[in-house]
Amino acid sequence: MVAEIPATPSQDGSTLSRIERGWRLENVQILARPIEDVFPFFERPENLEAITPPWLRFRILTPSPVPMHVDARIDYRLSLFGVPLRWRTRIVRHEPGRAFVDEQESGPFALWHHTHEFRRHLGGTWMLDRVDFRAPLGPLGSLAHHLFVGRLVKRIFEHRRSRIVELLEQREA
Repeated sequence: MVAEIPATPSQDGSTLSRIERGWRLENVQILARPIEDVFPFFERPENLEAITPPWLRFRILTPSPVPMHVDARIDYRLSLFGVPLRWRTRIVRHEPGRAFVDEQESGPFALWHHTHEFRRHLGGTWMLDRVDFRAPLGPLGSLAHHLFVGRLVKRIFEHRRSRIVELLEQREA
């Protein structure tokens, strides 16, 4: 079978860029596991706790198992700089084996639109995490982005990147 290799972005790595409605973090990762192992791992919100930095004290509040489908809502709790926060996302797109998108309904951001895409790749699975986000509070949020929010989001996804490799390599082939 010929591998599905996306046109862009094609390189393994992460970029943070300005977009019209805020900021975009794109993290492309090639995982040495077949898509049949990788997609189900990400489709289970319960795995979010394992790939989120421990210093965020992230917990899923929605009872497990959380079924993945369009309009599924997932509630979380986390702590940012010692401040407890609640977060709710809704699945707005779900294509089993290919992609899903979650959007923040309530939580710490003015905008959070997170696309997860997966493709077969000669090395296993090509995976894209694309997050469009914006801090709240207008101009004050823009300042916060430049002072710490952009780096914070990037740091969270760098942690995810390394944990994903660790966890998926632990799984039996």
